[in-house]
Amino acid sequence: MHTNMNFPAPLAVLGFLAAMGGLAITILTLAVLAVLRQTKWLRRIAAAAGVCAAVYLGLLLAFSAGSREQTLSAGGEKYFCEIDCHLAYSVRASHEEFGDSRRRLYVTVQTRFDENTFSPRRPKDAPLTPNPRQIVVADGWNRNFAPSAMEGTPLTQELVPGEAYETTLAFDLPPDARQLRLLISSPGWEEHLLIGDENSFGHKKTFLGIAPEAIVSPETANK
Repeated sequence: MHTNMNFPAPLAVLGFLAAMGGLAITILTLAVLAVLRQTKWLRRIAAAAGVCAAVYLGLLLAFSAGSREQTLSAGGEKYFCEIDCHLAYSVRASHEEFGDSRRRLYVTVQTRFDENTFSPRRPKDAPLTPNPRQIVVADGWNRNFAPSAMEGTPLTQELVPGEAYETTLAFDLPPDARQLRLLISSPGWEEHLLIGDENSFGHKKTFLGIAPEAIVSPETANK
């Protein structure tokens, strides 16, 4: 299974919440100690907080260093953990249209609620509303292109286990864009601080391949 993380998501979320909660308690405690002029305890707690922060940062960077960039073959699924279940995204079709000074790429993305990945505690017919997603097309020059139009089912449409739907995204590309790949990610700020998340500092990304045979050449498009 190819996911957006290389560390168990529940542990990453619990670690993040613990770190944020610990940070808030530490700041409050240090403020009280500063008011009471308890210099000795203030230094001890500040030092302990620094050690905890260093450990968390070390784990964050270690899992980023251990990640690798990959591009899944056409039709390959990239999974996103929703804590007690998984959503799978894949490219189902793609083609290009060429016009006067215009090049537009259409990519159809499938969103699927994998019924084999949710927790036994979750009701089998409970719907899930996907977290927001950010989708861009990346090229060989490391340029990213956001979609200019969307058709089909919205990416935030809720779905039940085993259900899937498709969304077609349009991208306006420059003539020199080559080696195209699709990147689906989560845009939340907290993703940058989750251990093992592909949006964390220095973490490599997992791309979805766009099938070459599905791209229409300029000669074919102009016939």
